[in-house]
Amino acid sequence: MGSTKAKEMIAGKRVTVVGYLKSALDIAAECAEVNDVVYEQRWIFSKFAESYYSIPMKKYDMVPDHSLFEALVTCLIAITPKDHYKRLEEGSIILKKSKTFSFCKEGVLLEGESSSTKSDIVIFGTGFKGDQKIKDMFTSEYFQKIAIGSTSTTVPLYRECIHPKIPQLAVIGYSESLANLYTTELRVKWLTHFMDGGFRLPSVQAMQRDVLEWDKFMKRYSRGYFRRSCIGILNIWYNDQLCKDMGCNPRRKNGFFAELSEVYGPGDYVNLHPK
Repeated sequence: MGSTKAKEMIAGKRVTVVGYLKSALDIAAECAEVNDVVYEQRWIFSKFAESYYSIPMKKYDMVPDHSLFEALVTCLIAITPKDHYKRLEEGSIILKKSKTFSFCKEGVLLEGESSSTKSDIVIFGTGFKGDQKIKDMFTSEYFQKIAIGSTSTTVPLYRECIHPKIPQLAVIGYSESLANLYTTELRVKWLTHFMDGGFRLPSVQAMQRDVLEWDKFMKRYSRGYFRRSCIGILNIWYNDQLCKDMGCNPRRKNGFFAELSEVYGPGDYVNLHPK
């Protein structure tokens, strides 16, 4: 559905958005903008999908149990859209914290509440199971099994893109970072350079060893969320590996002191040209 038809569909409607990460944040903001303050949009929080907004979120009783560090290393964090807190103040977005909910005639019924949340439309912004989508690409049970690996390991993708035993398949976007757009662009450049013959993949055994090394670090930092394959605080190390594969200097700053003192970000990789 295009953006114009989507706006027409929600215009004048009471909308409930389920979730509270990237997609849900943006959807709720769009709904509030279309409907202004006439109708209420509500976010239903999942305990395991909360973002970390310490001081401002205390006012709305929405500070999650996990720490900011845990949110960063697991990518359970999102940047609030423009005028987010303004929308909360004016009431065009109302936050509701609930582990479960059910549908009813008037809309949805939240856990622990006796009255329903009146809704004309319910939108799920809860994401999807990426490993299941990878598995569903195959009809062979053998490839389904090896493609996503064991539930006790990360999904075995070399450079978070290519399966060591299925080198003809590249997966872009499964592994997350704190800035997905530029990370995806880097991966696409890396993959394009590989397909153009810019470099060769290591042996299957070497790629598997690399996957196991990343698995170890994912578990150390992400703990129970390691299957999300979030490269949050390992982002610079990861980018360095892609740069080296493409024959680019991983040191993107202008000068020694800049390398020591300046923070790395998406802008440092704008002029990255594989050699």
